[in-house]
Amino acid sequence: MSKKNEKFIEYFESLITNFMPGNSVDCVIFRYNNMELQVLLLKWKNANLWVLPGGFVKKNEDLDDAAKRIVRERVGIKSIFLNQFYTFGDYNRQYVDQLMQQLENLDIKSPLIMNWFTQRFLTTAYLALVKATKAKVPETEFISSKCEWISLSSLPELAFDHREIIQKAHDRLKTQLNYLPIGKNLLSETFTMKELQNLYETILGVKLDRSNFQRKILKLNFLIRLEKQYSGGAHKAPYLYSFHKKRYAELNEKGIGFIK
Repeated sequence: MSKKNEKFIEYFESLITNFMPGNSVDCVIFRYNNMELQVLLLKWKNANLWVLPGGFVKKNEDLDDAAKRIVRERVGIKSIFLNQFYTFGDYNRQYVDQLMQQLENLDIKSPLIMNWFTQRFLTTAYLALVKATKAKVPETEFISSKCEWISLSSLPELAFDHREIIQKAHDRLKTQLNYLPIGKNLLSETFTMKELQNLYETILGVKLDRSNFQRKILKLNFLIRLEKQYSGGAHKAPYLYSFHKKRYAELNEKGIGFIK
């Protein structure tokens, strides 16, 4: 048996010993970059399938702590706010063929390991938003060959129901836009009104009227107008804005948003 195979055997045997059977966590991590909403995905080794950063829950671990650990272990992000948004538990949520194929690709033939993966799995999904300036591409861990930020408009072939999970997360983000100010976790520290509007339009997938958008946003009073952005003539330079941290936090706590 090769050392590589021994490492996988050791990893899977530790799952059986230390983790709860049938319970997993998947994390949808979005960033906004180049006017695109992107999601962080991992590519399985020895398979042309992509997955969300995910894993199983330890027997002595809280669910939220499991999500934080999985993001840290899978993609190397140590500090991130994760919001639990949905549990996927349909009776038909079984993907034995894909799991068995992956075990075969990894040359795993242990009946104990194979039986553990033939169980029905429930997964709790978490949503996170990170700034593009801070969201570097992390290094992959040993069960993945790639870790990349991929646009929602060009998703590759995904394993299990991960496409559905991403869609559900996107829908939740669009819903939150109705009652929460969104942007602080996706934009840079300073931005123009046009950049903020582009973010909203990208998330919603629709064009918004510029004057109406600006009027509604300014009415919420969670922006601080800074000096002008000096690019081109002074009369054309748009104002720069930043988020008023206290006011922004108050609006989020009260659930006061933009689109009504």
